[in-house]
Amino acid sequence: MLAHDPGMIRGKSGKKRIDLPKGVIAVTPPSFRRERALIKRGVWPVAGCDEAGRGPLAGPVVAAAVVLDPTRIPKGIDDSKRLTADRREELFEQICATASFSVAFASPARIDRDNILRASLWALKRAVESLPESPKHVFVDGRDRLDTTCNCDAVIGGDGIVVSIAAASIIAKVTRDRLMCALAEECPGYGFESHKGYGVPEHLDALNRLGPSAHHRSFFAPVVAAREKHQPWTVKREADLFDPAGVVPIISAAE
Repeated sequence: MLAHDPGMIRGKSGKKRIDLPKGVIAVTPPSFRRERALIKRGVWPVAGCDEAGRGPLAGPVVAAAVVLDPTRIPKGIDDSKRLTADRREELFEQICATASFSVAFASPARIDRDNILRASLWALKRAVESLPESPKHVFVDGRDRLDTTCNCDAVIGGDGIVVSIAAASIIAKVTRDRLMCALAEECPGYGFESHKGYGVPEHLDALNRLGPSAHHRSFFAPVVAAREKHQPWTVKREADLFDPAGVVPIISAAE
C-alpha cells in the first residue's frame, strides 16, 4: 500500500512504525498462508509452480513445481524478479536442500509448434506430474489453471503472493539462466550468457549479424526478420487475404 503522511505504515498492533520516503510503496513478501489453510483441512502435499522464459527470443521455457517443507522454509523467498542474481542462487540451493521439486522444459521446437502459452502450460503440467509425490493441490502463477488430476488455483501475480509459487519462480529462473550460459558456449556471439535470450539491443544486433541459431524461436518477429535476411529460402511470402496489396511471411520451422 502507499505510505501515509509522511510515508508512515503501522503494524496490526498499531505500535510499530516504518517510516518510508513519501510515495514509496511497501511490498509485502509472499506468505505461506494459503498453503497453511489447506494443511489445516488435511490437504497435503501442496505445490506451487511457475515458469521462466516466456518472453525471450531463444532458449526453452523452464517450468518448476515446488512442495516446501512447512518446518524448513528458507527465509527471504520472494518473486525471483525482486531478487539479485546472487540472492537467487543462494535461495536456489536452500530450496533444493529443503523442499521437493521438479523441473520441466518446453523446447523452442515445441514453442514453434504449439505457441508460447500452450508450451508453457504443457511444461508447468509436466513439472507438477514429475514431483516425487503427487500433490493434492497446486497453486500456479498467472490466469490459467492447469489440467491436473488434483485441484488447481491460478493466482495472478502469485509469485509475489504465494511463497510456494515464489520458490518455484526461483528454481525455474536459476535453472534457465544456467542453461542459457551453457548455450552461450555452444553458440558464441549471441550474448546468451548476459541477456539470457531476451530481445535486448545486443541480442538483436547479433541476430542481424549472425542470423538465427538452432535455439531461436522461429516465429518470434525479430527471428523471422533475421531468417529473411540470412536464410531466405526458409521464408515464403504469400498474399495477405486481409490486405490484397500486402504479403505475409510463411515460415518452415523445420528447415
